[in-house]
Amino acid sequence: MSKFICKLMVLAASLLLISGQTASAQSALAGKTVTILVPFAPGGGTDILAREMGRILNDTLKANVIIDNRGGAGGALAARAVSSAKADGTTLLFVTSTFVTTAATRRTPPYDVTKDFTPIAMLGRGPLLVVASHQSGLNSVREIVQRSKDKPDSLNYVSSGVGGILHLATELFKQKAGIAITHVPYNGSGPAVIDLVAGRAEVFISTVPTILGQVQSKNVKLLGVTSQQRSPLFPDTPTLAEEGVAGLNLETWWGIVGPANIPDDIVQQLNAAINEAAMAPAMRKRFEEEGATTFRGTGADFGAALKIEYDNWRTVAETGNLFTN
Repeated sequence: MSKFICKLMVLAASLLLISGQTASAQSALAGKTVTILVPFAPGGGTDILAREMGRILNDTLKANVIIDNRGGAGGALAARAVSSAKADGTTLLFVTSTFVTTAATRRTPPYDVTKDFTPIAMLGRGPLLVVASHQSGLNSVREIVQRSKDKPDSLNYVSSGVGGILHLATELFKQKAGIAITHVPYNGSGPAVIDLVAGRAEVFISTVPTILGQVQSKNVKLLGVTSQQRSPLFPDTPTLAEEGVAGLNLETWWGIVGPANIPDDIVQQLNAAINEAAMAPAMRKRFEEEGATTFRGTGADFGAALKIEYDNWRTVAETGNLFTN
């Protein structure tokens, strides 16, 4: 038998094995109901992204994909529900950066980010925006830093709640800049934005979809972006590094996890389907509107990123004594 024929036989066997694995993974989910829990109320930016993702996955997975909103406890209610679900790929969790910060700011975390879940795919990443009220008189990030150094705690900043990404992002900003600003937490971003626009609050580090309308309407002042590079949405707005706050490259992100110990073949099939969905025109457009970029990688890539994120935010919490229990 020639070497060429032997190579063909090996190749054919490999293709059959791959085909069999793919068919097995597809048969595990096709025709079943796949529930994606969203740890936020309906109608927000994360919910809209999750619903668009679910619509696409209906076709790619050949499954009945349902979005289930389970807000509360900083996302811990939804996270615990998924961590205790059957590890067969039919119950998933749509996660954002707050999935990590909620655990990182608890002395006794409500779940283990790396052990209680199977990382499946990261969907995209995007910067946060630093904004100020018109009444604050602030016109740049440098002015925030200088005023806070001249008169510590003379400024306040708002967040959507203790332990969320917007809270932790501002605490990291404070630590990097070496300043003191008073935290005023709200129950969600909505009321925080209302008080910012009204001038009852002064500084807000926010996600793009939360504050974009107010920026475009010039109801607040856009002072900076937290990413390493300037945002394509706001090319004239400097990064924090350009404003003198070094060592801060911060982006929020979106992803999908499931219960621990989902079989590898199902993880691979879910990863492929989610990556494909994230690159679909509707999803790419949605990410672009939020100043974000899509991300394509393996579950292992996402798992490594989650560990780094948790360790980094845990350090921020320890440095700032930010633990909530």
